Amino acid sequence: MSSNPRVIEFHYVLHDMKGEMIDQSEAGEPLAFLEGSGQIIPGLESVLLTMSKGDKREVHVKAEDAYGDRDETLVANVPVDQLPTSEVKIGDMFRGGPDQDDPIMVVTSVTESHVTLDANHPLAGKDLVFKVEIAEMRPATKDELEHGHAHGAGGHHH
Repeated sequence: MSSNPRVIEFHYVLHDMKGEMIDQSEAGEPLAFLEGSGQIIPGLESVLLTMSKGDKREVHVKAEDAYGDRDETLVANVPVDQLPTSEVKIGDMFRGGPDQDDPIMVVTSVTESHVTLDANHPLAGKDLVFKVEIAEMRPATKDELEHGHAHGAGGHHH
């Protein structure tokens, strides 16, 4: 983190390489993050740090600088009876353990006896295109530095 970290607020529209929209910032609400806190993907943050308020840019981020490459060791075929419910369908999500930090696993296939769970981030292995606009840049407050994240609109609310 730089010696004087900033809070950067930006609007974004995220597309895949085929031009399909994946996500966007809330209508009129920019996303806020604390510089250097690891809250956004490195390939996007490195570009945002070079921009100024009001700047607009299209940012191409390679998979390795976004959510990483797919890791097939994070895919498991497990018996249905090991899941907390037998009513399982593709797209269902389960936490990989009891802790908040355990990975989220997504059901990618279902047979009568087994379910395939994938703990890769849904965007792992994908190159991404962000259209961004910097809405605000300001010095981080003492509280934000102590808490490790941006506060207020577009940031964390306590």
